Amino acid sequence: MVKSILRHKPLFFLIVLLVACQGQEEITYDIVLNNGSIIDLETGKISKQHIGINNGMIMELKSASADIPLKGKLEIDAHGKYLLPGFWDNHVHFRGGDSLIETNKNFLKLFMANGITTVRDAGGDLTKNVMEWKNSIAEGTLVGPTIFTSGPKIDGKGATWAGSLEVENEADIQEALDSLQRIPVDFVKLYDSRITAENYLKTIQEAEKRGLITSGHMPFTVTLDETVASGIDAIEHLYYIMKGCSANEVSVTKKMKSGEIGFWDAMPLLMQSFSDTTAANTFASLKKNDVYVVPTLHIGKTLSYLDEDNHENDPYLKYMTPSLIQTYEGRINRVKNSKPEAVANRKALDAFFGELAKSLSDAGVGLLAGSDSGAYNSFVYPGISLHQELKEMVANGISPLEALRTSAYNGARFLKKDSDYGSLTKGKVADIVLLDANPLEEIGNTEKIHYLIKSNTAYSAPKLKALLDSAIKID
Repeated sequence: MVKSILRHKPLFFLIVLLVACQGQEEITYDIVLNNGSIIDLETGKISKQHIGINNGMIMELKSASADIPLKGKLEIDAHGKYLLPGFWDNHVHFRGGDSLIETNKNFLKLFMANGITTVRDAGGDLTKNVMEWKNSIAEGTLVGPTIFTSGPKIDGKGATWAGSLEVENEADIQEALDSLQRIPVDFVKLYDSRITAENYLKTIQEAEKRGLITSGHMPFTVTLDETVASGIDAIEHLYYIMKGCSANEVSVTKKMKSGEIGFWDAMPLLMQSFSDTTAANTFASLKKNDVYVVPTLHIGKTLSYLDEDNHENDPYLKYMTPSLIQTYEGRINRVKNSKPEAVANRKALDAFFGELAKSLSDAGVGLLAGSDSGAYNSFVYPGISLHQELKEMVANGISPLEALRTSAYNGARFLKKDSDYGSLTKGKVADIVLLDANPLEEIGNTEKIHYLIKSNTAYSAPKLKALLDSAIKID
């Protein structure tokens, strides 16, 4: 028998090849992306591959060098396109009360139109609505990004933000955490307007005991070392990192506790006492403890220059309802009423934060790209502001690759969702953005979206434009 097969070896191998090819032809995916240039965010390498997608999951990756494209019900020619995981905005807000529910819901279109397939909602007063949207998006009955939410923030008695959970003692802390787990939230967000130092640190510790992810601001009545030691997983904004890099952090903390100085009084003191040695130790501690930092550079730049730019010609202003725009007035008026010295100090702080973000990145501290978009945050628009955040990072010396990592790649790791998100690999969710140009060469190319794949649905550039146009809404 063996001799017979060997005598007809050419015919035998031809039959095997035909059977193999027929087997391949039988696989028809829901969506295929053929000949796309996939950017590996871990290495920065680019490889041409075909992607097969079924039920919103990446089922096959195949080298395009074989020159045998995959078959699908929808076949997209991705030749010349650069493929990345859908973008994550790691700091947004859905808030503003009942009168802004529909306005906030409209933000979902703006995120999607900008290739943002996931957002991390860092606290607000619309938790019931956010959970409804989150579930509807997951079920495929509402167009929008995947939402990971903290629900209401935890703060102290008389909290600044509506809807916050106010804690005054350990019983309050346990009750607050119980209520968040019942929602259930994806992480716990702490705020610093009224919470005491003791309750702040205790909340982090108790949340960590429950296996909850924590992020937040930090009251200046505690040190950054104390916060990290308590187990916090991410620091929102750079004020608190700057404090931990000051040689005078302890003395500034004492003055804050005694009421001798306030938050903004501390800013120049901390900036002037920045220590390279202290900063190096702080960076090492953040990296060792796997604490992420959310720089929010774009909003810092925007708010620092409100005295020079009235934003009346912003293209995205037309997507903001009059009621939403009214919430901008608080910050605008504060700038109008500020003394020239305070305005100058804010601009100096903005420049300092750009340098600080670069130093954090160089030290290997994980950064998260977050826009801080939402009501009350003047002229920081949902969707486009994530791209502006990436541009600010690069403008301050962070490489395009490192900036791109701060979106989906680091976002998934922070929320411990990297088994499902963050890279274009087999078995992960098929949230994919196709770009017309290479963002590693020019970070602004993240805005040149050719196609977006989300929840087993493909959105072409015209379809995304139509989605954006449908977001224009008047109260």
